[in-house]
Amino acid sequence: MLDLHAVKSRDLKALSPTELTELASQMLAHIGEQTKHIGALDKRIDSQVQGIKWRDAKIESITFQLARLKAWRFGAKTERMNAEQREIFEETFAADHASLETQLAALQGSTPDGTPGGSAPEDKKRRQPKREALPEHLARVEQRIEPEDTNCPTPECGKPMVRVGEDISERLDIVPAQFFVQRQIRGKWACKCCQLLVQEPAAPQVFDNALPTPGLQAHTAISRFVDHIPYYRQEQINARAGVHTPRSTLASWSGQTGAQLMPLYDAHRAFILSSRIVHADETPIAMLDPGAGKTKKAYMWAYARGAFDPDPGVVFDFCLGRGGKYPTEFLKGWSGTLVVDAYGGYDGVLSLEGRSTAYCFAHARRKFDELIKTIPNASPVAAEAIQRIAWLYKIEAEVRELSCEERLRIRQERSKPMWERLHLWLQLERTRVPDGGAIAKAIDYSLKRWEGFGRFLLDGNVPLDNNHCENRIRPWALGRRNWLFIGSQLAGERAAMVMSLLQSAKLNGHDPWAYLKDILTRMPTQLNSRIEELLPHRWQPAG
Repeated sequence: MLDLHAVKSRDLKALSPTELTELASQMLAHIGEQTKHIGALDKRIDSQVQGIKWRDAKIESITFQLARLKAWRFGAKTERMNAEQREIFEETFAADHASLETQLAALQGSTPDGTPGGSAPEDKKRRQPKREALPEHLARVEQRIEPEDTNCPTPECGKPMVRVGEDISERLDIVPAQFFVQRQIRGKWACKCCQLLVQEPAAPQVFDNALPTPGLQAHTAISRFVDHIPYYRQEQINARAGVHTPRSTLASWSGQTGAQLMPLYDAHRAFILSSRIVHADETPIAMLDPGAGKTKKAYMWAYARGAFDPDPGVVFDFCLGRGGKYPTEFLKGWSGTLVVDAYGGYDGVLSLEGRSTAYCFAHARRKFDELIKTIPNASPVAAEAIQRIAWLYKIEAEVRELSCEERLRIRQERSKPMWERLHLWLQLERTRVPDGGAIAKAIDYSLKRWEGFGRFLLDGNVPLDNNHCENRIRPWALGRRNWLFIGSQLAGERAAMVMSLLQSAKLNGHDPWAYLKDILTRMPTQLNSRIEELLPHRWQPAG
């Protein structure tokens, strides 16, 4: 048989007709094979082209979704959502963002046939932010990973290798909460000669013969009042660890904890009311009404020390209603400036000598913001008002960390002229709009309370709004979504007591569990004259 690849052009003349036929047949067969191979390559190229188009389209789609998600996150006005909606949105944003980023990284890191490759777009080539180091105080559990065979894998060598270094990576892990039994073994020592028995007394406890330690009591309270986990869910969580704690038992522990904290709560209330600037706000709480077979509306009132106070703190007061008698009773004996919204229930509180009012200007701003969203024709006036108010808030952001005197000086120099121009502008615009309209009502809301809104220009410790207290009361809104209602008036008062101390501990930078565990341990032996040492702003962990 002729070798197709060995035949040269000069040899063709010497070939016989039979050899020429054979050569032609081989050439046709070779061309056919090449055609099939080229066809297969074309199909593979078409497949890869389609895969690249699909990947590019997918990347474009995911990039668009990421951009839209960020636009929603960073472009949305905070007034469009209430606190609960905003928190749900933040959780959803974080989950969606992580999912899209993971999909995008997977698409950019491989070619359509699954092999690594492809170039990352410009935004991925940029320097990535450095991941925050894991906290130093966490215990390190080392996992040593070494080759099974430390001899050289080269067949010609096989000699033992020398360890020349190591790579260390750290990842965050967790072991779910574990129960353990604390045993106190007190030795007995006897003198046979003197017939004397010596034994150390048992460690003081919050309640004699109580099953839980202060650590477990604190954990139960934190789960309920900080993490907002109802008792029936705590019972289920504990059961997974093989520990049976009926919800009635958990509630009983909570009642014991609240009773023990009463003296500390009273001292904390006195500390809050020792501030010359106090913020106040209230939020509805559903309370079970067994006689009627349904719930009725009660209220949780919040009183916080001034927004610029170096020793932050908040105290809650559970009340059956929203009438003015409740803040009047709670603030008995106090004097100073009360920062509130324009709710009429505070009028009786502020009628006494030595008290003044600072109204929340965020509520006035909100009136104009609502106009922009609901009434297009009102937007020019409302938009102008929002812009003028924004200038005032910009100055407030700049002076927040300054001293009271310096803050007041800058307010007088920069904010006061803006404030006066805003007042004149509102008065002028009021003459241009008809009575009873939405714009007129928004302007009247500000003008009727102008003196109270302007209190921040007279005292450097008075803020422009009451957002400080509204943030302090937010945990109750989160709690409502989980435990739905308060079981009784006593339960509401107990919740207010525990939450006052725990939220104030968080404001002072303490771990609420460490704080509560420590004070429950020390309360049985703490002198009443030194109870202030356990208040959140003065607490120091026991050495």
